Amino acid sequence: MGRLARSLALFKASLSVLRSRKELVTFPVLSIVGGLLVAAVFLVPAVFVSRGTLEHDRVAAGSWVLLALFYVAAAFVTVFFNAALISQADVALRGGDPSVGAGLRAAGQNWLRLLGWAIITATVTMILRAIEERLGFLGRIISGFLGMAWTLVTYLVLPVLMLEDSTVRASAKRSAEMFKRTWGENLAGQGGIGLVGFLVSFAGFALLMLPGVLLGGGAITWFVCLGLALVWVLAVSILTTTLSGIYQTALYRYAAEGTVAGAFADVDLQDAFATR
Repeated sequence: MGRLARSLALFKASLSVLRSRKELVTFPVLSIVGGLLVAAVFLVPAVFVSRGTLEHDRVAAGSWVLLALFYVAAAFVTVFFNAALISQADVALRGGDPSVGAGLRAAGQNWLRLLGWAIITATVTMILRAIEERLGFLGRIISGFLGMAWTLVTYLVLPVLMLEDSTVRASAKRSAEMFKRTWGENLAGQGGIGLVGFLVSFAGFALLMLPGVLLGGGAITWFVCLGLALVWVLAVSILTTTLSGIYQTALYRYAAEGTVAGAFADVDLQDAFATR
């Protein structure tokens, strides 16, 4: 099986699980809502605090504190609902009956460890952003490579943390071990989902904006087209996030046990993720 064909096969397998368990899409939706609430709580006060200046026009220290808290809170919301999704994707892959309530309870029972991981990810994000700001174009390149490496090595942290009841440190270590042992550098499935999501988002956005271009309408026409296009992009983002969570869980089961149940049983994961 070629790399592209394998990626498409993994995408179809993830999609088949989602089709049979549509409630899994609820978790990314809740994550978006939670993220908006976090932004409202932290960023609005930060704007007012930043108006107060110190000597030499330096931004008030309070705004930096709020910004740091925002990073942590935003990371926690994302981590929390991803963890909830993973817990129920595992139930679905094992032939069980997943539910939104069960996912939220599972994540809630592990909230302290999830908070610890959120603090780590938020710290890494702030460090990468600082590199970009201080080094300019070179910083963006360095930050991009470091961010990619971080994502690859820690990709299975949440499945390990949730499904093995492991500590944050142990989960990070085990994720790195699984990456070295089973993934290598071949991320056909994850890359396939990301690529399909990008293409569908771009195509839908272009088509929805087309009436405004062809009709040459006024502000209302453009506003409606833009609104529909943004809704389409958001919907595709929610779909791909859910598919990625399902795939991430299946990959963990393969890395941990060597086999994957459910729709992934027919996909050649042995070839998809070459052992180093």
